[in-house]
Amino acid sequence: MIIRCIGHASYLIELESGLRIVTDPYDASTGYPVHHVRADVVTVSHGHHDHSAAETVEGWTQRIDREGVHTLAPEVTLEGVPSWHDDAQGAKRGPNLIFVLRAEGLTVAHLGDLGHPLTPEQCAIAPVDVALIPVGGFFTIDAAQALRAAEQLKARVVIPMHYRTQYNASWPIAPLEDFTALLPQKPEELDLLRVTKGDLECQPRVAVLRPMP
Repeated sequence: MIIRCIGHASYLIELESGLRIVTDPYDASTGYPVHHVRADVVTVSHGHHDHSAAETVEGWTQRIDREGVHTLAPEVTLEGVPSWHDDAQGAKRGPNLIFVLRAEGLTVAHLGDLGHPLTPEQCAIAPVDVALIPVGGFFTIDAAQALRAAEQLKARVVIPMHYRTQYNASWPIAPLEDFTALLPQKPEELDLLRVTKGDLECQPRVAVLRPMP
């Protein structure tokens, strides 16, 4: 499995079979460059413009934007787990879906715009091998809450996402450094994460993936 950061909370996950999944595609209003990546499946955690621009992805045949278990291919499933975009049960910003991909013996969780501490029901998806977690705060959980979520999910690898960068500098969210400052050592930045069930112990605890240029 190969995971690449497109930008913001959008990632390209490519399986050994060639199946390609894009998470939470954004539109140009985010400030990030729009890359018209080709994929088979698009996931949408909620309907905001920075997470639901499926029209920017080429070739997809499945858009997954609802809870429940969805079969993408033999032995490849994607589960939508309901959550909220805020700490008021959606009263501020509505619902959010956590997506759990199970493929190649790995469990990968993309938390979308999670805006509250995980509930016991949501923690039931643990343990996960890779967790993509928002860390910027304001619209989502913040850095400290993200670390707690990683612990609750027993995540082997954490990929931080949804933080302030040069592209969205006017947004009221925190930069990546607020998250990495809480770590025992600064994580290495990578162009991609290549991971298999057999090499999990060799993977970094935190993987910061550079957005596509």
